[in-house]
Amino acid sequence: MGQPGYLLLEDGRQFGGDLIGAAGMALGEVVFNTSMTGYQEVLTDPSYAGQIVTMTYPLIGNYGVNAEDEESRRPQVAGFVVRELPPVYSNWRAETSLESYLERNGVTGLSGVDTRALTRHIRSAGAMRAGIAPATVPADELLARIHAHPRMEGLDLTCGVATAEPYEVAPVGPERFHVLSYDFGIKSTSLRLLAERGCRVTNVSGALAPEQLAERDPDGLFLSNGPGDPEAVGQALESIRHLASRGVPIFGICLGHQLLARAFGGRTYKLLYGHRGGNHPVLRREDGAVEITAQNHGFAVRGGEGDRVEGAPALRVTHVNLNDGTVEGLAHRELPVFSVQYHPEAAPGPHDSRYLFDRFVDAMRARRGES
Repeated sequence: MGQPGYLLLEDGRQFGGDLIGAAGMALGEVVFNTSMTGYQEVLTDPSYAGQIVTMTYPLIGNYGVNAEDEESRRPQVAGFVVRELPPVYSNWRAETSLESYLERNGVTGLSGVDTRALTRHIRSAGAMRAGIAPATVPADELLARIHAHPRMEGLDLTCGVATAEPYEVAPVGPERFHVLSYDFGIKSTSLRLLAERGCRVTNVSGALAPEQLAERDPDGLFLSNGPGDPEAVGQALESIRHLASRGVPIFGICLGHQLLARAFGGRTYKLLYGHRGGNHPVLRREDGAVEITAQNHGFAVRGGEGDRVEGAPALRVTHVNLNDGTVEGLAHRELPVFSVQYHPEAAPGPHDSRYLFDRFVDAMRARRGES
């Protein structure tokens, strides 16, 4: 039994538990993830920067942690909440326990929480600011810190997770294409999937100026996932338009999808509690197929009537969320430009949507005139 602690929401709702990981306090926006496995990929996903993540599956940590499953250099979450943290982990790939991993990386968490009640509350009241603290910290003191913490709306968190210096990922096998990747908080699996398709990937900050693009002369542009409010991310919009006007294929996911919409006049808004987990059904309009997708986002693109996108007549809606009807995919009506709101790299998650990386490669091949 660990040190007693509690999670306090900005509306005053309190949940007790035992502290795990690093000693201290944690502040951020509390959200929930419905994935049954892949907690290490969740922890290291840069899209979770600034958030206290609650896992709805009750048993987390049972297969331990290993270096191969990290999606970035370290955990990115502000805090971590679970129902049950098993005292023993067992897996042939495991190198250490989840709790020691959290402690070593400075992440404060809470176990023994009624995560079902917490999730139901978030579904009704919405994602909100929250804090984790030892039971010795008075609730009014923690609540004051929570109210002083910035809201997710209006926050540009990409600067804290994107690469500071450009770097290259070599292709697997012969080089077929050169892809410029705009990093807003990219996951390593996305880079690996591009490399496996013969792409040499140059990963750069999304703040790269449009005039710097000409010297790099990419075959395609990949717009990565990332945290925060897309309305607060002004960089890259001009670059997206610049490359699109030259016919360069563009593929965006998550925050990259939202920024692509904004580049062509679209608008975004904050969802009540967002979509996070590996079981979200999405309708692919072109053939009626339903993809089970991995998602992690708190904002969405505003749609319109039919396949229209509000403020962006050049774009059309290609995918729709079957739970709430939100826009999940876009494509330009004339240019080789497309995007999805979900995570086709699926780390963790189902692999239904990895075909989108092949579609991106096909668009680059078509631009070269290859069959």
